[in-house]
Amino acid sequence: MARADIAIIGSGPAGISAAITAKVRNKNILLFGSGGLSEKLRKAHGIRNYPGLPDISGADLADAFQEHLDALEIPMLQEQVTNIYAMGDYFAIQTSAGMYEASTVILGAGVVQGKPLPGEDEYLGRGVSYCATCDANFYKDGTVAVLGYNDEAVSETEFLASVCKKVYYIPGKGNPEFEAENIEVVHERPKAVLGALKVNALQTEQREIPVDGVFILKDAISPDKLVPGLEIDGAHVVVNLQMETNLPGFFACGDVAGKPYQYVKAAGQGNIAALSAVAYLAEHKVAKN
Repeated sequence: MARADIAIIGSGPAGISAAITAKVRNKNILLFGSGGLSEKLRKAHGIRNYPGLPDISGADLADAFQEHLDALEIPMLQEQVTNIYAMGDYFAIQTSAGMYEASTVILGAGVVQGKPLPGEDEYLGRGVSYCATCDANFYKDGTVAVLGYNDEAVSETEFLASVCKKVYYIPGKGNPEFEAENIEVVHERPKAVLGALKVNALQTEQREIPVDGVFILKDAISPDKLVPGLEIDGAHVVVNLQMETNLPGFFACGDVAGKPYQYVKAAGQGNIAALSAVAYLAEHKVAKN
């Protein structure tokens, strides 16, 4: 596997800015994000704090970002990143489609809203998972529940149904229908993940559903769950003025790095994070030589 210089997670202003800066400095980059870039950005009716663009819609700004990426021939990897592991002199990046390696990482994702379910943190890795295609085989011929909050939840549930004996699907958005007979759609509000050494049930407002595992499928994962050992403060990653985190070679920028939640601030921090990553790579190369 070819190791990238910089992996960038997020396709909002922070991630796009970081990708552009890293690319023009001739770094080999991986950019993970949505094909439509940031949904939050595209839904913004008007943006009035961006220098040189006194009144632009979010959709137009996103289109301008995409044109800039295309001009620099920066592709978008439309794969959800589910885990990032610090491996010493590089990072292993797990996605819904496979594994990647990068010498440095820039996290430019947004802030994860909402609190975890009771038991979600406790049983993470012991029955709670955020990636069905990654962990389905652990539950072969078993029973699982899926809390579907993103667009990929339906296809991931269908994949689970091909591996598991029974799948309970609790829709967080939409009301999908499935052809597989072993998928049961449950219109009940989840309340908690239950277990002993491992998960053994999902509690809803109406009952306890016996399961071997619970898949929580959503667009964003809390940074402390995404990156083991990453220092956070509430919903935000702790960074210094150079966008450095407590993990050497790992940087964060944009909303995930703290308030204010403004596009111009996110883009500026993305630029700083990329410059810091480039400097880190240079220093690391000197140290190795």
